[in-house]
Amino acid sequence: MHGTLNDQSLIYLQIARMLEDDILRGVYREEEQVPSTNELSRSYNINPATAAKGINLLAAEGILYKRRGIGMFVAPGAAEKVREKRRAAFYDGYVRPLVREGASLALTKEELLAMVERAAEEGEKP
Repeated sequence: MHGTLNDQSLIYLQIARMLEDDILRGVYREEEQVPSTNELSRSYNINPATAAKGINLLAAEGILYKRRGIGMFVAPGAAEKVREKRRAAFYDGYVRPLVREGASLALTKEELLAMVERAAEEGEKP
């Protein structure tokens, strides 16, 4: 698993996010085992219960599943579930506030879309 912990959010959420990132990047593929709570706790010097909370969160979302006595594995379709989850969060956290702010500035839909297109073009340039 890749990444470092920070003080910006709860540790178990950071663990879950790093696992999701690794699933999206193909570090862990469908049906592959992810690090155990003990491995995560040693790697990041955290309480095993905290690591377990992050893993269990992903299991509750159907991104990981448990094989009794063996460990946690990436569920079929996990990458797409992560993408869907993050798209929904992106919409709620960025798109909706962007549209609200545009409305408060009296921007038309066309003006707002033109701004988004311009930003996307600028983002593509090296």
